[in-house]
Amino acid sequence: MGNKLKLNEKLVRDAEPIEGRDYLISDSEIAGFALRIYRSGSRSFIFDYRANGRQKRYRIGPWPEWSASAARERAKELRRMVDAEGDPRSERDQSRTAPRVSDLIERFIAEHLPRLAARSRSDQISMMRKLVEPEWGNRLVTEITKQDAAKFLAEVAKGRPRPHKLKPNNRARKLQGWKPTPMRANRVGQVLRKMFNLAIEWEWRKDNPFQGFYQHPENFRERFLSMEEIERVAQALDKAEDQRAASILRMCMLTGARVGEVKAARFEDFNLEYGSWSKQAATTKQRKVHRVPISADVATLVRQRLLVVPKGCPWLFPGDTPGQPVQEIRRFWVRIQREANIEGVRIHDLRHTFASLLVSSGASLEMIGRLLGHTQMTTTQRYAHLMDTPLRDGVNQVADIMRARPRLVHSGEPQVRTA
Repeated sequence: MGNKLKLNEKLVRDAEPIEGRDYLISDSEIAGFALRIYRSGSRSFIFDYRANGRQKRYRIGPWPEWSASAARERAKELRRMVDAEGDPRSERDQSRTAPRVSDLIERFIAEHLPRLAARSRSDQISMMRKLVEPEWGNRLVTEITKQDAAKFLAEVAKGRPRPHKLKPNNRARKLQGWKPTPMRANRVGQVLRKMFNLAIEWEWRKDNPFQGFYQHPENFRERFLSMEEIERVAQALDKAEDQRAASILRMCMLTGARVGEVKAARFEDFNLEYGSWSKQAATTKQRKVHRVPISADVATLVRQRLLVVPKGCPWLFPGDTPGQPVQEIRRFWVRIQREANIEGVRIHDLRHTFASLLVSSGASLEMIGRLLGHTQMTTTQRYAHLMDTPLRDGVNQVADIMRARPRLVHSGEPQVRTA
């Protein structure tokens, strides 16, 4: 039919289907805007136009989901787009195939996270699945703005109840309530900044909404064992029944290595002739081979392990599961804390103690960073304040030089009167 009428709600409602075929009722005011009546009785609004020399049809939406007035406004927008040499259907098709945040998350997990340590990989997957994907999964990658990023991180910083804490099983948890998690917001922001940098590299968008995001102040926990506490820990380790776990902690104290690096150490990693330990990339946080010198005490510990570990086992500290290194020593450390009276000290604090001893012996921050395997100098700077003692000694020396010396005045010297 060649009907041209002004489409309104009454006309759309009263239009009768024709048996055996569909037909159109064109709008008399907006070129290309029409109502399509299907033989089944359903009806929808469409918009016909020409772009790049081809006739195309854009389906606005079905009636009554789309009212006649809403469809008319949409048709006006499409008409303006076509008049400006745009192609509504092409743009819609591109938006349908454009990558969404869920696609970015999948590629990020598949291509980037395998390069990280297992613990970091698991933590970042948890961030993506539990925080980012439920919030933004269906949105286009190009839709995320700096305002979205700031609002999202602010919500993360407020904290949220964990699934297993929705129904606390004891009175202590019931009284705790929600806790703010500003540090978690910082970590999430850093991971998302990396993910959107990769999106730029993959040409999925041109800018990074997380670049320069607000980071909450962080007060790093600093706990260093005193010489007396170190002695008590050493005595507790000597008396312990589980000398395998005790040797792991001794090695942490003697090398400043992370406990995961020590547990995954292999005999082949040690060169006892030259006194060095080459930590494999798979075990280090920075995912690079990290070669460090070892003391004679560490070399002795390795030789002792050679005597007690079954022949052919590659692990310095084999676990209870055949073919695997030791997995868990937390319970052992709790006992050591109790016996040495150092409750609240983490195993990782042994690494901080190692660094503090290096500082007190005059080692530079650069040397400490290389021994601990830091990839960024800012990480090592947390130990800079421990160097205050030698600096203070230098300041005191200058003060001694500049301090006024007492002057001996003899009684026979003439007195000078002042006005």
